Amino acid sequence: MTTVLPPPSKRQRVAAAEKSREQQDVGAIPDDLGSIRVQFYDQATGLSSGTAVSIPVADASVKNLELLLNTLQGNDDSERIPYRFTYRPDLHDPSTKQNAVDITADLYQALLRPGLKTTEDSISLQFTPQAIFKVRSVSRCSAAIAGHGEAILATQFSPSSSSKMVSGSGDSTARIWDCDTGTPLHTLKGHSSWVLAVAWSSDDRMIATGSMDTTVRLWDAKTGEPLGSKMTGHTKWIRNIAWEPYYLQQPGRPRLASASEDGTVRIWDAISKRIEMVLSGHKGSVSCVRWGGTGYIYTASHDKTVKVWHAKDGTLAHSLNSHAHWVNHLALSTDFVLRTAYHDHTGTISGTEDARIARAKERFEKAATINGVIVERLVTASDDFTMYLWEPSLSTKHIARLLGHQKQVNHVTFSPDGLFIASAGFDNHVKLWNARDGKFITTFRGHVAPVYQCCFSPDSRLLVSASKDTTLKVWDIRTGKLSIDLPGHKDEVYAVDWSPDGQKVGSGGKDKAIRVWRH
Repeated sequence: MTTVLPPPSKRQRVAAAEKSREQQDVGAIPDDLGSIRVQFYDQATGLSSGTAVSIPVADASVKNLELLLNTLQGNDDSERIPYRFTYRPDLHDPSTKQNAVDITADLYQALLRPGLKTTEDSISLQFTPQAIFKVRSVSRCSAAIAGHGEAILATQFSPSSSSKMVSGSGDSTARIWDCDTGTPLHTLKGHSSWVLAVAWSSDDRMIATGSMDTTVRLWDAKTGEPLGSKMTGHTKWIRNIAWEPYYLQQPGRPRLASASEDGTVRIWDAISKRIEMVLSGHKGSVSCVRWGGTGYIYTASHDKTVKVWHAKDGTLAHSLNSHAHWVNHLALSTDFVLRTAYHDHTGTISGTEDARIARAKERFEKAATINGVIVERLVTASDDFTMYLWEPSLSTKHIARLLGHQKQVNHVTFSPDGLFIASAGFDNHVKLWNARDGKFITTFRGHVAPVYQCCFSPDSRLLVSASKDTTLKVWDIRTGKLSIDLPGHKDEVYAVDWSPDGQKVGSGGKDKAIRVWRH
């Protein structure tokens, strides 16, 4: 006998009717609202794109605003640029930054319906160009390359292309892989313990590796040969490595910073292999280091603090004390342009050194400029389940506290366009946040075990995450949904990276095999 469901109660009927009414209301724009005046301002420079334009409210969708702005700027169909629109109550008052509203669907839903503006007002919209090129989501594993004898702990693509990648492993070696043919190129032998950190220099010439044997080593990125002897000085293992931004280097004298379990960060001259400075001040293990483009070095530590140092003389500029537990990771809003320097998606490289330095500086300034001011933001992730958003050049007080993770936050990253922050946690979730004010946007649910790392595509439209559940997942930023699931690894996936040209994703983990994914 089949079970007959009881009829719905009065409360259930009322709730169902309310829900259906809400669903009908959403998206409906009244026809009798007439027009609204809109003026566009460039978010980077603060300049207007012309006079105010009158637009019918019924047609004021993001797509139509994009068309209108491209027409005002004289772009023809072949060079049409996608834009992102933001409304701020007062463009000339910096304190209103926190009240900015993103226009996601249309002006009616974003501004008129909530009562922020009426059709009598003139609206000033800030626009930011999105990436002109579009990265296609990776969908298949093009190579599974064996070679390492132990788990793979770190991976990074070359800044110039997707054809080469380096990985560090628990077998005491790092390896350079040819991702086009799916074959190993060079084995970097010299360390005597796990290789925990790999970092490719932004000029594509050198690779730095940091190991549990307390040493840092440099290698020629083309031949795989060691460049000189090991760099000793740390007393415990190396956790993270960061190169000095290309345009800040003295010509021919690149430097790098290494963060260690011994509580210090050491600045090395990559040519002489000598220690230039020791940044000591942390009382616990230094988990992460970043070398910023505005002359600061940022370090995160297990002593619950984040410290900001002057790169020129190694003195402490600020100590940011808000976290209540270990700080696991930090990211800069300019990470992507600092990593790629003068390399971009076109693949064209200037011939002279001066032109390359100028190109790297120009790309950094373009990425970091907001309202005519160069701004480098910092986000930190901690075992206290929270993240903090900072602007250390302005204040030692955080801009926002990002709450939502139910367990430790393991990894955090900015999108290349600096508009989003993604965080990966031990609560099996990846969360997306607004990088301007730290407001929560959405949670990407799908992983069934802790998420170790995540990485944006170079056009900031997709996000890939690596998890203990053996899968990679690619998420669509615009819809907040799963774009594609990438099973294939036989065990936990510890490291993932998206190539700067957008062609490939590389991942490695406990199954000892590098996997390369492409469209």
